[in-house]
Amino acid sequence: MRHRKKRKRFGRTTNQRKALFRNLLESLLIHERIETTVAKAKELRSLADKMVTLGKRGDLHAKRLALSILPNRKAVAKLFSEIAPRFADRNGGYTRVIRTRRRLKDQAEMAVIEFIDYEERRKETTAKASK
Repeated sequence: MRHRKKRKRFGRTTNQRKALFRNLLESLLIHERIETTVAKAKELRSLADKMVTLGKRGDLHAKRLALSILPNRKAVAKLFSEIAPRFADRNGGYTRVIRTRRRLKDQAEMAVIEFIDYEERRKETTAKASK
């Protein structure tokens, strides 16, 4: 029985689940916005918030902890240099989950998970590109 067990298992073994969320987290950190199912997005939200909190700490121990969770050096470097400083004055709630559609194949509810300042940053980059 699963009494008092917090996480969903998604029909996978522990190693498969770890690999799935590592890949989702890596994609989120690199692209800052991804589309996945609602259940995976809600589960990924807590992981992403913990990683941003590690990035805000910014010390060597936090970097090593981040690398133990996500062994992609480019994604961790982007987290510590670009993403975490943007949220320096915010206490949690760094990501949002927006429901978008139902997938045609299996009618799974899809959602976009993004950092909360994604739209503002996108507008800035398009304004710079138009100049």
